[in-house]
Amino acid sequence: MHSKKPFYILVALLFIAGISASIYRGIEHNVPFLPGQQVQSWAVDAKVSFQAIGEAAEVTFSLPSDPAFEILVENATSPGYGLTIADDETGRHATWSTRSALGQQDLYYKVTLVPTGRNKLTAEQTPQAPLPYSWPATERAAAEQVMEDIWARSASNLSFAQQLNKAFNGSERSQNIELLLSASSPANLFVNMLNSKGIPARKVSGLFLEDQRRRQQLITFVEVFHNGNWVLFNPADGTQGRPDNLLIWDRTGKSTLDVVGGVNSQVNFSMLQDTRSALATSLDLMKNQNALDFSLYQLPLEEQSLFKGILLIPIGVLMVVFLRVIIGIKTSGTFMPVLIALAFIQTTLLTGLVGFLLIVSFGLMIRSYLSDLNLLLISRISAVIIVVIGIIGLFTLLSYKFGLSEGLTITFFPMIILAWTIERMSILWEEEGAKEVIVQGGGSLFVATLAYLAMSASWVQHWVFNFLGIHLVILAMVLLLGQYTGYKLLELRRFRPLAGE
Repeated sequence: MHSKKPFYILVALLFIAGISASIYRGIEHNVPFLPGQQVQSWAVDAKVSFQAIGEAAEVTFSLPSDPAFEILVENATSPGYGLTIADDETGRHATWSTRSALGQQDLYYKVTLVPTGRNKLTAEQTPQAPLPYSWPATERAAAEQVMEDIWARSASNLSFAQQLNKAFNGSERSQNIELLLSASSPANLFVNMLNSKGIPARKVSGLFLEDQRRRQQLITFVEVFHNGNWVLFNPADGTQGRPDNLLIWDRTGKSTLDVVGGVNSQVNFSMLQDTRSALATSLDLMKNQNALDFSLYQLPLEEQSLFKGILLIPIGVLMVVFLRVIIGIKTSGTFMPVLIALAFIQTTLLTGLVGFLLIVSFGLMIRSYLSDLNLLLISRISAVIIVVIGIIGLFTLLSYKFGLSEGLTITFFPMIILAWTIERMSILWEEEGAKEVIVQGGGSLFVATLAYLAMSASWVQHWVFNFLGIHLVILAMVLLLGQYTGYKLLELRRFRPLAGE
């Protein structure tokens, strides 16, 4: 007797691999687990304006780089300008350039962003200790006094930043802080004091996302390094932490906009919130990341449509195996119900049932005449196929004449399978009688209907095409069902007399 341990190990591996691949695809590539899910996206327009002085002009504009948002689409409008988008050690930035420009110049940058949920600003590496700020002689004593007082009330770099931020925005600020704030902005003073104590800190530019807002400006924040993360502060109002609707536009700590060959430069932002399909969004993101190399979505649309039908067959096969092995339903042909269920998907259930019954009924009547001719099997089957084609053509024409558009879909039935079904039922009628034909024919339609209901469910169609690991799970279940050798549920009625006694 062979051990079944390798078999169960194989089934377990298939099951684990299928579930793991599906979960990985859903989490890593943000493929939604349910169809019809929507995600929020933000369309942000940046308008760069300046007065050109008639010379060569070069405009460098920092682009968003925020782990909380993924760039879906970005483009720029710059008539008469050359455009370069680069990502280097100075961060992502766009550079417009032209040999000559005069008068008012308007350049546009548009980006569509989707939230990723990763709001924590994790540092890729520990930053180097900053150089102490060289205070002017008029500010040195006041700055040192403020830093020493707050340093004594803190226990860590983060608490020092918190106490410093609180002192900047207290109801009664000291004279030293008032003096320092009169000479410098809160953000610059905040960074200078932190750097003077050897605490890594830098200015960042952020944009509050609010639907249908125009002419918005960037707001300066300060991020402070603490335990592998960057903690966000707003020295202007004393808040700490990241607001939910904040987009960090520039984290380089340098100027967001630099213009050479122009004056009076400025940048304004407009934004609009939108809702889009979560699946389409994940596909666009994977395309941007070149992650569609081994995906069915890289195929032409015609082949994708074909595979969407083919990949439903394992669901129908699983239904047939369960209903025949466990329940014990008899069918005419092993997997004929699966093919009929595929036809039902094209015709709708009611139209498919009526069409199937009409074709098989007329086919059986003509097959009874052919049996009297004593034809060879090949000739008889060939004649039945031709007759089935004629019946389908006749019903299609009648449906068109009477304006029944649903009847035109009857051509989706597999003609060869129908011909073999008619032949098998005819032989079964002659050998077993009409009752057995009704039992197997009715069982086939019942199984085909249940398979259709399973295969036509939108969430099933979504899973089998977007999560290919599900097919490994189906294979594991089919293998397990193949090991079942017990009684079928419909066979248990034979024991009813014993239960009565």
